[in-house]
Amino acid sequence: MELLMSVRPGRGCTVLEVSGELDMATSPQLRQALQGLVDAGDRQVVVELAGVGFMDSSALGALVEMYKALRAAGGRLSLAAVQAPVRNVLTVTSVDRVIHVYDSVQAAEADVPSADDATIG
Repeated sequence: MELLMSVRPGRGCTVLEVSGELDMATSPQLRQALQGLVDAGDRQVVVELAGVGFMDSSALGALVEMYKALRAAGGRLSLAAVQAPVRNVLTVTSVDRVIHVYDSVQAAEADVPSADDATIG
């Protein structure tokens, strides 16, 4: 199955919409797309997974790797609109304890730290 991705601006973040299966064949595309966002200066990234019904360990690795890259750059990676089979993978592997998972993109956007939050402290 072909992996489709598109980027759009969100409220205080960048949204990467992903559709297809995330597996060993497609996870490099996901990693490359996320790395491109980091390289472009995006720091608050929400990955919308509403169109993803399958995710394997290689895709989990890509997400964790890019979570760490964004965190090191002072940003955050979040997941949104995750279907039940993918949510089960995130739960079983405890990745959902590290990367924030939201029911919708709107919920993820509402939880994006504002620029004011970043300057406090």
